[in-house]
Amino acid sequence: MAPHFETVKSFADVPVSDVGVNTKEFLFASDGLVAMFDLLGTGVFGFVQADIKSNIAGVRERYDATPTESSTLEDLARHEHTQGAKHGTQCLVRLVRGLAFTCLALQTTQTEPTSALHVCFRRAYDVVLKHHHTFVVRSVVTLAIRAVPRRDHFFAQISQGGDGEKFEGELKRWLTGLDAIVQRMKGFLADGGYGRV
Repeated sequence: MAPHFETVKSFADVPVSDVGVNTKEFLFASDGLVAMFDLLGTGVFGFVQADIKSNIAGVRERYDATPTESSTLEDLARHEHTQGAKHGTQCLVRLVRGLAFTCLALQTTQTEPTSALHVCFRRAYDVVLKHHHTFVVRSVVTLAIRAVPRRDHFFAQISQGGDGEKFEGELKRWLTGLDAIVQRMKGFLADGGYGRV
């Protein structure tokens, strides 16, 4: 069986055009991210997984209810706004926030190859999520981040014994695609008054 990173939908392959980010393909790629954390076989990323899963479900529910009007993430938010609804868009804001956290943490692992994994995730948490959480949630997250596996174990698990160079290249490509989508959606959501990532 091929390693997960060779079979999952990459954010680099999600169609993005002048009109927006393809909703259906974006959700497939987001599902792949959740499955990547499943490979670790522990609950240390449970706080990320639960949040991302819940928000994927909220965006997917809106997409399934109005697929024609929600073909792009931007259209989904605009159309829902005209209907006086908010749930799908609120889930989209939180989903982009969770993806921004994961993206920054993994980018940091690549730019700082000697930093411990928990340090990379802690820095990303402080930048992206900390100001959205209460003191109690911050305390729980801090403990969870301290429990992340060692860097070598983490990457061995998510690469599943696949070719190391190929994995590094795919991870970089995946992160580049994810970062482009996150930055685009952060701007769109803030400018449209839908929410701040």
